[in-house]
Amino acid sequence: MDTGSIAWGLTATALVLFMTPGVAFFYGGLVKAKSVISMMMMSFGALGLISVLWILYGFNMSAVGSPTQFAGNPFSDFGLGQLAMGETGSIDLLGATYGATFAIITVALISGAVADRAKFGSWMIFAGVWATLVYFPVAAWVWGGGWIMKLGETLSLPGVIDYAGGTAVHINAGAAALALALVLGKRVGFQKGITKPHNVPLVLIGASILWFGWFGFNAGAEWLNGLANVGIIVVNTLGATAAAILAWMLVEKFKDGKATSVGAASGAVAGLVAITPACANLEPGWALLLGAVAGAVCALAIELKFKLGFDDSLDVVGIHLVGGIIGTLYLGFFAIGTGLFTGGDLGQFAVQAIAAFSVLVYSFVIAYLLGLAIEKTIGFRIKNEDELAGIDTSVHGEEGYALERV
Repeated sequence: MDTGSIAWGLTATALVLFMTPGVAFFYGGLVKAKSVISMMMMSFGALGLISVLWILYGFNMSAVGSPTQFAGNPFSDFGLGQLAMGETGSIDLLGATYGATFAIITVALISGAVADRAKFGSWMIFAGVWATLVYFPVAAWVWGGGWIMKLGETLSLPGVIDYAGGTAVHINAGAAALALALVLGKRVGFQKGITKPHNVPLVLIGASILWFGWFGFNAGAEWLNGLANVGIIVVNTLGATAAAILAWMLVEKFKDGKATSVGAASGAVAGLVAITPACANLEPGWALLLGAVAGAVCALAIELKFKLGFDDSLDVVGIHLVGGIIGTLYLGFFAIGTGLFTGGDLGQFAVQAIAAFSVLVYSFVIAYLLGLAIEKTIGFRIKNEDELAGIDTSVHGEEGYALERV
């Protein structure tokens, strides 16, 4: 492999790793001031824990030898010692590290659904077990030779397209977020407008870091392909995101009379989520349309929690689950050469739908059962009085803004 491709692989790995602190900033700015430490610690906790688990056994589980295999053997190369000593060990370890960054951010995304009310220790237990039972196997299904990767071949249809994680990352995390929101219940006084973002600039910084890192997220795997498709991936990552910002702000203007900066940041994330599975398989014009659709629909979808009565604190369901489904199914209509309106038939839509909803159901069920088990044993939710007093001081003994009077 040429040194340029290796350099891009290293750069992309760093970019995607940087996205998890971006999530921490984005989520941290959205919560109230006395919850910012707790919110950001969930992302940093996931960064530490999932990195260790991935090296110990998660990477082993993320590839299978047969589509009938649930996951790889976690003990086949415990700690990656054999991989490191292989003939291509340096390249293989870089690929393993790149894969770790996806596992980390997928887990971190879930935390936004339980902002203001989750125990940190319980969150860490959930994160480790959910990654083991859900993310590592699903990564094998989608990218590691598993049943989703081979679904088209099995059904004599086009193969499932999920270039960078519409199913494995966003639908997976969004479904788990919905499950945890239901298990932990509503915040004290839950209603529309219960809290306002305490630090809007922090939200915008986080969204900017995410967009920056997403070029590594979407185009990063091209280091293994000689950068053959990098052009269409980066222009689609730019275009869909930009269109989603405009669409979200337009919906806000018509619905509430004002376009907000938080809405623009949320629209950017919605566009990034939707283009993730589709970035290498859409013409740029169709990517713009996808971004516009995702931005508009997600701007409306975040209101569902008030109508349906679940407290998804930071709209993980409305943005990541809904946006991931939109991007995954959209390929059934507009994927280059195989979409219904771009030279194909409904076969592409069929395999996309099977993959999307299978991951959704599996992730939701496991997350719900796991969250419920934690809640019924050691407890997952903090006490109401601690929530009202401030989760940062009660759980971490810190304050986000310890200002002294002079």
